Amino acid sequence: MDFSELFKLSGLLGRFSPDGKCLASCVQYRLVVRDASSLQLLQLYTCLDQIQYIEWSSDSLFILCAMYKRGIVQVWSLEQPDWHCKIDEGSAGLVASCWSPDGRHILNTTEFHLRITVWSLCTKSVSYIKYPKACQQGIAFTKDGRYVAVAERRDCKDFVSLFVCSNWQLLRHFDTETQDLFGIEWAPNGCVLAVWDTCLEYKILLYSLDGRLLSTYQAYEWSLGIKSIAWSPSSQFLAIGSYDEKVRILNHVTWKKITEFDHPATIANTKTIVYKEVEKSPSVETERLSFPPTRALSSSIFSTQSKYDISQLPVSFQYIKPVADRANPKMGIGMLAFSPDNCFLATKNDNIPNAVWIWDIQKLKLFVVLEQLCAIQFFQWDPRQPRLAVCTGNSKVYLWSPAGCVSVQVPMEGDFQIVSLCWHPSGDSMALLSKDNFCVCYLEREEV
Repeated sequence: MDFSELFKLSGLLGRFSPDGKCLASCVQYRLVVRDASSLQLLQLYTCLDQIQYIEWSSDSLFILCAMYKRGIVQVWSLEQPDWHCKIDEGSAGLVASCWSPDGRHILNTTEFHLRITVWSLCTKSVSYIKYPKACQQGIAFTKDGRYVAVAERRDCKDFVSLFVCSNWQLLRHFDTETQDLFGIEWAPNGCVLAVWDTCLEYKILLYSLDGRLLSTYQAYEWSLGIKSIAWSPSSQFLAIGSYDEKVRILNHVTWKKITEFDHPATIANTKTIVYKEVEKSPSVETERLSFPPTRALSSSIFSTQSKYDISQLPVSFQYIKPVADRANPKMGIGMLAFSPDNCFLATKNDNIPNAVWIWDIQKLKLFVVLEQLCAIQFFQWDPRQPRLAVCTGNSKVYLWSPAGCVSVQVPMEGDFQIVSLCWHPSGDSMALLSKDNFCVCYLEREEV
């Protein structure tokens, strides 16, 4: 494994381009574009204010920078550095901005969710979508880029409108049986739209492309409901993470529950492997010591190394009881993600903040638990193979694959606390992001 030097970063804004050739990062009001393999500087763009969001166009030719405070979006071209585009929403303000799948239209959501404005870069024409709902996930594109679903709220009722992305014509408009719609997400095959309610009402609805209600699923009532959802890449399974610390898996034939995954504080099943991160004091050969010590050596002397041990069962995890009288209690399944080959599901139960649970989807049972020394900040699957990268807010990155798992110390001086990461589309490298810096970690193909 190789690591680049540290580069400055603000707002955790570091993104690889979809074609994998470039890496964009932001430092206050500057947008820096580097070559993804050599990290050589390709372009430097200066925006009008501090950048709060960036997004690549699908063909990697343009990059959008949103400055929500100023109500401005600036678009930069990689092919023609002199070309630029500025979209000013004026007094309407701006709370969200994103590309359409064709990479030639920008969807801006104005303040108070008054409307969504669709700007065309080619014809400079403008379309409007009225009454968008202020919710967690209100716009969803199908993976093939042909359709977009928009959650709407009018006359105190929830609706979904389906538009054709090629001409922004309305295809379907239907009301949803939700009290207070919270999010929408297409299955990867674009045939089914999942619509779920706020956490106060456990309800998930599945609609077809023509607006028919295929199924409704409700696990329980009178308690906090859905916290997170994830489709499997094959669209065969829908995983629903709930506040009751369980994940329920629905199948795509009947949309009924086929199993549920518990996240107990104690694991006794001998078929589950629990990897526990333990600190090891660094062993330094005295012959290698030089003063002043080299950068790599000094970081290895003064930082605590760690490794994984296989725990003896039964294992009890650190369990946090949520504070009952606070909003957004730290409880339930806050993160879940399927591996790209459909074989594994990784989950995090917020009541047990230091553990990542990995489930075998073919056998529908718990496979591995990683017990970390610090709370899990983020995890993400390699886009090409079942390999999971985990960060916990320290200067280490953790990798798990079916072959085993490793803890890797990033050889940096000073305090480099990794709180997020993003994989290169090829899975050969990843950007490790801290609050003020980032570096790139290069993996060899058979690393883990």
